[in-house]
Amino acid sequence: MSLLQISADSNLLYLPLVYFLPQDLIKKCPTLYSLPRKVREVVYSEEMMAVVNSDAFFSEITDASAAMVFPHFGFSGWKEHYTGYCPVWKLCYMLPIWARLLEAETGWGLQRLFYIPSVETIPFFTSDYIEEVMGRIVKRAIQEEGWQPTLDVVREMPCDEDFENWNTNVRKDFLRKWYHTRSKKVQMVSLEGSIEDVGNGIHALADPSSHFVEQVVADDFYRRFRLQLLPRDMEILDYRIQGFTYEQIANVMGYKNHSGVLKRMSAIKKAFIEYEQH
Repeated sequence: MSLLQISADSNLLYLPLVYFLPQDLIKKCPTLYSLPRKVREVVYSEEMMAVVNSDAFFSEITDASAAMVFPHFGFSGWKEHYTGYCPVWKLCYMLPIWARLLEAETGWGLQRLFYIPSVETIPFFTSDYIEEVMGRIVKRAIQEEGWQPTLDVVREMPCDEDFENWNTNVRKDFLRKWYHTRSKKVQMVSLEGSIEDVGNGIHALADPSSHFVEQVVADDFYRRFRLQLLPRDMEILDYRIQGFTYEQIANVMGYKNHSGVLKRMSAIKKAFIEYEQH
């Protein structure tokens, strides 16, 4: 049996999350459901690894993981009731955090999968166990990542307008309050600010006096530009927008060091320049 080599940005790192999904949820994800529940039949098969490295795999495990964690943030309704501008919605899609904390909390990581005998089919966990674990993971993430101030503000002002890209007084009030009570651990920056330290730094902030959260959340240009990127580049840019350093992003996303993140940010900056010139 050949030695398995896994790159730091491989979707394979999210395979433990796939095998942690409840049976009723994974049945709604055709790409994930097609994977054998024997890890070696996945990693030593070119056909299955092509599935794992596909955009469909990444999209489905991201959505499924978000669906699992959202109820534990304590907000009413379903995740789908909120838009991509809702801070809680964004937190639910922090896939690297959920993969990392699942392993940290339970030991259920890629290495653990290889301890399972090759002839043994990975069973489905019970719904009660999954609920209990996801509750612990979300609680841990809120504490470790410093998300509580943001959650408190979102819970206090839950109207839909807060999270839409509309220029309303209600939304402006929300953004101001979020700015003043946000976590001190991670501070958000503008799109231009997130990439200006890559290369020559030609993209300075357009208006230093304007509200930087509004520049990120409300700027339709950012939303449209982001859709041009590869999924992992979207993720890296989202972390930079939130104020994560290259070293922090490398740790969260599994890169060996920050140079891989810097390389991707250089590509993002090039794409940004090209998109801006259109």
